[in-house]
Amino acid sequence: MSPRAALRILDDATPAGPLAAEACALVVGNFDGVHRGHQSVLTEAVQAARAQGLVPSVLTFDPHPAAVVGGGAPPVLTTLEHRAELMGVLGVERVYVRTFDAGFASWEPERFARDLVAEALRARVVVVGQNFRFGAKRAGDLALLRSLGAELGFEVRVHGIASDANGPFSSTRAREAVAAGALDEAERVLGRSHALSGVVVHGQERGRTINVPTANIAPVAEVLPPDGVYAVRAELLEDDGEVVALPGGVTNIGMRPTVGGTSRTVETYLLGFAGDLYDQRLRLHLVARLRDEQKFAGLDELRAQITLDCIQARRKLGLPEAG
Repeated sequence: MSPRAALRILDDATPAGPLAAEACALVVGNFDGVHRGHQSVLTEAVQAARAQGLVPSVLTFDPHPAAVVGGGAPPVLTTLEHRAELMGVLGVERVYVRTFDAGFASWEPERFARDLVAEALRARVVVVGQNFRFGAKRAGDLALLRSLGAELGFEVRVHGIASDANGPFSSTRAREAVAAGALDEAERVLGRSHALSGVVVHGQERGRTINVPTANIAPVAEVLPPDGVYAVRAELLEDDGEVVALPGGVTNIGMRPTVGGTSRTVETYLLGFAGDLYDQRLRLHLVARLRDEQKFAGLDELRAQITLDCIQARRKLGLPEAG
């Protein structure tokens, strides 16, 4: 079983008053990607919680606030479920997801701190980043948060910005790296390979005609890299939260020009796998880019290239050569 933190969705229909049975150390933010900067602040919060007998918890928002009060939300790096899983590995026990809508966006900073942070979630320690703002029109700053904390009974801790030689770790930096196909840079920011997830759906099943059956996933919520062929590690995501490792694979992202594709797809050939994955959820970790997507003269030429792709993917994934 994956150590996924418990998820609870909060909205205007959530009853007023305490939601948490125990006091918590609360980290507030969007946490898309749960990148190395996020990991640093979450680790600090978990340590503070354990030292004071509090429940390590996170308050995040969905959809991204920019979808309501900005110019539109950016494509996500991680789904809410994946964030909860990554946070659980770090020791976070609960993730509260406040629905971000026009009503919530109008809350004054004092209401946010009193009704949600102090009363509903029973925060005794609140950990935020240096650029944290809260409340309607981002009117609340760190000074106000500290003042409200003194009044409402929670300590405020401000975590420094984590960075490397290329600059601060950020969701924007990771997102731009993935979109540019810079998988190594994305991994430096995230601390792991970028992953795509979705439900296995029925496609045209042309792969079966050349003995290369593929699993097509859709829809894919996460930001996609440029079209091309990638070596991937694959996982099956069970409904109960269990994550089951599958064989590595070769993933094609693109239009499938050889077979006259008309829409962008994400399809994966799993090395040495035989089984029915339809309607199940897969997660694909992008380990290495193998080549650009290209149009071949026919299916025989395509099959020959896929054979070469599989050999190269095995090397990138550290798998033994096929027998």
